[in-house]
Amino acid sequence: ALSPQPESEVFEITDFTTASEWERFISKIEEVLNDWKLIGISSGKPLEKGIFTTGTWEEKSDEISFADFKFSVTHHYLVQEPSDKDGKEELGEDTLPLPMQDLLCMNNDFPPRAHCLVRWYGLREFVVIAPAANNDAVVSESKCNLLLSSVSIALGNTGCQVPLFVQIHHKWRRMYVGECQGPGVRTDFEMVHLRKVPSQYTHLSGLLDIFKTKIGCPLTPLPPVSIAIRLTFVLQDWQQYFWPQQPPDIDALVGGEVGGLEFGKLPFGACEDPISELHLATTWPHLAEGIVVDNDVYSDLDPLQAPQWSVRVRKADNPQCLLGDFLTEFFKLCRRKESTDEILGRSAFDEEGKEVADITHALSKLTEPAPVPIPKLSVTNMVHSAKKKIRKHRGVDESPLNNDVLNTILLFLFPDAADKLADVFENRASTSAGNNPPPENEDYNLFSQFKSAPSDSLTYKLALCLCMINFYHGGVKGVAHLWQEFVLEMRYRWENNYLIPGLANGSPDLRCCLLHQKLQMLNCCIERKKARDEGKRGSMSDRSPGGASGDGAKGGDHSGDNPDKEKEFGKSWESWSDSEEEFFECLSDTEDLKGNGQENGKKGAKESVNLKPEGRLHPHGKLMLLHPGEPLYVPITQEPAPMTEDLLEEQSEVLAKLGTSAEGAHLRARMQSACLLSDMESFKAANPGCCLEDFVRWYSPRDYIEEEVVDEKGNKVIRGELSARMKIPSNMWVEAWETAKPVPARRQKRLFDDTREAEKVLHYLAVQKPADLARHLLPCIIHAAVLKVKEEEALEDIFSVKKIIKQIISHSSKVLRFPSPEDKKLEEIIAQIMSVEAIIARARSLKAKFGVEKCENEEEKEDLQRFVNSLLEQPEVSVVGAGRGPAGSIIHKLFVNAQRVPAVPPLEEELRRSGSQEERRQGVQSEFPPPTGREVILRTSVPRPAPYSKALPQRMYSVLTREDFRLAGAFSADTTFF
Repeated sequence: ALSPQPESEVFEITDFTTASEWERFISKIEEVLNDWKLIGISSGKPLEKGIFTTGTWEEKSDEISFADFKFSVTHHYLVQEPSDKDGKEELGEDTLPLPMQDLLCMNNDFPPRAHCLVRWYGLREFVVIAPAANNDAVVSESKCNLLLSSVSIALGNTGCQVPLFVQIHHKWRRMYVGECQGPGVRTDFEMVHLRKVPSQYTHLSGLLDIFKTKIGCPLTPLPPVSIAIRLTFVLQDWQQYFWPQQPPDIDALVGGEVGGLEFGKLPFGACEDPISELHLATTWPHLAEGIVVDNDVYSDLDPLQAPQWSVRVRKADNPQCLLGDFLTEFFKLCRRKESTDEILGRSAFDEEGKEVADITHALSKLTEPAPVPIPKLSVTNMVHSAKKKIRKHRGVDESPLNNDVLNTILLFLFPDAADKLADVFENRASTSAGNNPPPENEDYNLFSQFKSAPSDSLTYKLALCLCMINFYHGGVKGVAHLWQEFVLEMRYRWENNYLIPGLANGSPDLRCCLLHQKLQMLNCCIERKKARDEGKRGSMSDRSPGGASGDGAKGGDHSGDNPDKEKEFGKSWESWSDSEEEFFECLSDTEDLKGNGQENGKKGAKESVNLKPEGRLHPHGKLMLLHPGEPLYVPITQEPAPMTEDLLEEQSEVLAKLGTSAEGAHLRARMQSACLLSDMESFKAANPGCCLEDFVRWYSPRDYIEEEVVDEKGNKVIRGELSARMKIPSNMWVEAWETAKPVPARRQKRLFDDTREAEKVLHYLAVQKPADLARHLLPCIIHAAVLKVKEEEALEDIFSVKKIIKQIISHSSKVLRFPSPEDKKLEEIIAQIMSVEAIIARARSLKAKFGVEKCENEEEKEDLQRFVNSLLEQPEVSVVGAGRGPAGSIIHKLFVNAQRVPAVPPLEEELRRSGSQEERRQGVQSEFPPPTGREVILRTSVPRPAPYSKALPQRMYSVLTREDFRLAGAFSADTTFF
């Protein structure tokens, strides 16, 4: 052969015919080996026990071609700590290459997870050359030989001691031939792969014969062969453990709890056994030849006597799990395009031909005097009337949800409808579901991370009901139907002043999903409207609320997110409105004449004292008015308007669009100061003769600066003045103060037009498509699923699951925080939840099969529990005490039970038991089925090819399964004189 690269490169420049394709191919292989630094002596420590499983395997790849046929070259290796420098010098002349030493090493005989070449030859590193395309194959014998000789030359030229394999035949056959070279030694790796196995190779004595023939050792007493055997038994028939979980039936749920599914809770668990097979491997790791007999007539190999047992379980591929199915089906809703009307047949909201869903009509309908309140709130009455309307447009029995189911769900969502007396829930706070975690609990507060809704809220319950209906009741049709009923109920409550249960009081919580905020908004509207209507019916004069707390100082911030303030101010103005004047901004004429002509300030102060103070809440207690010197009264003020996040966004967009011109700035100030103006007017009405300083002292104390000064008479007095920002000429406060008239809150224009806002919310709800709903409520469903998984995991206590749940929570918090998250990310979250459910289901399946719960002895119970947990997390688990330990005896029983013929009636069973001895011996043997796999490793060290050669490692691995039979041999020879 040519000497390597430099010359061939020179030749390539001038003449293409000289270096053949074959030579180029060889030099490419050498180049790759050089690049990967696989040249020279390989050194390393002897392999520790089990390192193939616990260690890390890595690989790197490259591509080379022979003419135009592409090959991939891959280096597989076990990552090892670098060995000491001194080690290299100790290597004597005779030291064998590492791979040859590994052939005889017994510490890693049947690794549970490894490349097939690792299992067959026990190598810690090797290089494979294989056709790059999956469907290509090197089949012809001459090509195989050509490849093998290329490998041989490349190894010889480079002095590489890493074994090099070539993959031949079709990929699925996993056929490799290879070679490993060292100074004066060579190992050939050969393979036989057959579909039908010759009968003499099904037992140990036959395999020993092949091995000895193949070695062809010239010595007459052959050195002893060491043997390792593993028999694998598969248990597929777990039938005696009927898988208990059936999908629940929602119609039966109406009566309460059925099939493990509680109403308003997500289901959990697998509908089929998530563990399909149990593989038991019985191993004899060190047998010397002649100790055991295993031939075609008789075998000593009794699995019960095997010194080592190990077990692995085969998991069912994607077992059907309830929670996962619920989530997936609900997520599919997000992709539907139809609107509720299209699904149910349009004009579901029609009323005798009049279109009520049209907002303008609804508005005119609402501005008529309030209807006489109906003393009994009845979801069902309302539902039945809605039903009648809907049935006109649909065939009578086409309604997707039957009445019982619908009414059960509505009562679950609106528990207050069951209270017959209206006044029971007149003053009630929001109802909360009984079994939820306390609000300070971190699980409860998940809603703020997921932007969902609290787990005792109406929105959360609605999400669960929709999810359930989507799964069991006509899918998207059922969802549309329930949603329509829900919207009708919302309108009914708005029109009849019934608060919506299951929502926290106060303005919308921006940490929740938008739908939840909308419902809270509607509740705010109902509360205001209810207060007004009661005010009209109640006394005509202002009643001040009893015991208003605190001195009512409005802090510097005037924001609506302080619930205490609502109690303080909100309730007080519920009692006004002694006329229909909410819609008018102007005052009555007499007051106009009396108080409006004056200029504000000291000049007008004297006249303004004649004004009758109105709309007082209570005296401030500490402050006096600066000029008249009377006590300063805290006025009854209007609450600032509650806002949902979409309104806030809209408002900030409008403000941003106003631009920077003077006019824009002025408009912006006006918009932002609506609330300020209203409070100034209330303040003026409550404190006739007051001035801006008085207002600032109460409303924003930081803007009134007081300092001690010495007056003309030498006395220390406190003099106050407005802060610098208040003194800027024509600032917003001064302007607003000048335009403000003394008008009590009850006669001002409403800052919060509840009628308009409620109509907006109802319209928003009515136009939601099932897909929009699913998107809004998906965070609630994911929240519920996480709580469910946590609750189930707590019963099992599986460490790996705890970790995954933490990941799911942090992943979901990132994804759900933003509006309209990507589908792919949502799918990932759902997949993670499903994987956890499958793991827990597997744990339960194994617990049942190994009778963990039935175990009396505490210590044994703990061992079994540990064993079950390791089965879930490790590829293979060794059984302590093999067939005699607690787990071993259970596995033995499982096999015995599976071997019994279930069809035999009891009487014949008795007769069989007293049968002949021959039958009984077969009975003993049939405790285990015939092994599914037989693996044998034979090893020895003998001189080849001549009696005076060095003794070198020889190894043969054989595996026999139902499908095929394989022999993989590594035979070493001394090449010094040959």
